[in-house]
Amino acid sequence: MIKREKIFYWVATALLAAAMLNSGIIQLFRIKAALYDVTTMPHLGYPIYFLTILGVWKLLGVVAILVPRFPLIKEWAYAGFFFTLSGAAISHIAVGDKANEWGISLFLLTVTAVSWYFRPATRKFSISKLD
Repeated sequence: MIKREKIFYWVATALLAAAMLNSGIIQLFRIKAALYDVTTMPHLGYPIYFLTILGVWKLLGVVAILVPRFPLIKEWAYAGFFFTLSGAAISHIAVGDKANEWGISLFLLTVTAVSWYFRPATRKFSISKLD
C-alpha cells in the first residue's frame, strides 16, 4: 500500500469513526444536538426506540473498523454504515427535506466507501482466510 492510499484510508476512517461515534452517542443517550434530535425520527416515520438500536450498532461499528484484525466483522460494520447512511439519505429525500438534511448522509456514505476501498490488506476479508 502506497503512502497516499494510507493517508486516504486513515483520513476517511478517522472522519467516519468520529461521525459515527458522535451520532451514536447522540442517538443512544438522546442528546439534543444542533443537527439532530428526537423529533427527527417521527418526522422520518420511525419510532423513537430506533435511536437506541442505531446508537448501539454505530458504536460497535466504530470499534469494529478501528481495531486490528477481525476482517469479517469489519465488512459487516462497513455494510451497516452503508445501509444506515443510505437509508438516512433516502428517508430525508422521501419526506421532502432539503439538501442540508440528506447531504450529510450522502457525504458520509462517500467517506464510508473511501475508507472501505482504501483499507489495508490486513483489514480485508477473503474466503481464503477461512481455510
